Amino acid sequence: MREEAKELVEVLKAKGLKMSTAESCTGGMIAAAITDVSGSSEVFERGYVTYCNEAKHDMLGVRNKTLREHGAVSKESVREMAAGAAKAAGADVAVSVSGIAGPGGGSEEKPVGLVYMGVYVKGKLKSKKYNFEGDREAVRNSATTAALKLVIKQIRKCDEQDG
Repeated sequence: MREEAKELVEVLKAKGLKMSTAESCTGGMIAAAITDVSGSSEVFERGYVTYCNEAKHDMLGVRNKTLREHGAVSKESVREMAAGAAKAAGADVAVSVSGIAGPGGGSEEKPVGLVYMGVYVKGKLKSKKYNFEGDREAVRNSATTAALKLVIKQIRKCDEQDG
């Protein structure tokens, strides 16, 4: 996770981009990983820990209709979370995470380990679904690492499309 965070900060610096995070099941772990990197203050704007639906709506502008129809753990919600975090922070890049870390809270439709991520890069949105194994700590650590990697990948992909 440290190496991914360091690489992300370097990529953001090199491209002159500012970033924010919107986290639910990771509870600020992504923001912590980024801000553990020396120099991250040049690229990290702010992080939102929006654990409950009201926070997702109030702080990030996730529509109540989205939360009602799809739930917080959905591609629709993480896309709105990422776009909302970027807008609220005035950032070029944002990542959002919502999932079921366990040990409880899972269902047949949405089992423990299910995590959705959203990435916003300069107006473009991408979402991805993951199914992580392990206990609560393992799911949260896996989600944090995967989120950092996904942001790096999407920034580079956006550059390729623009170039």
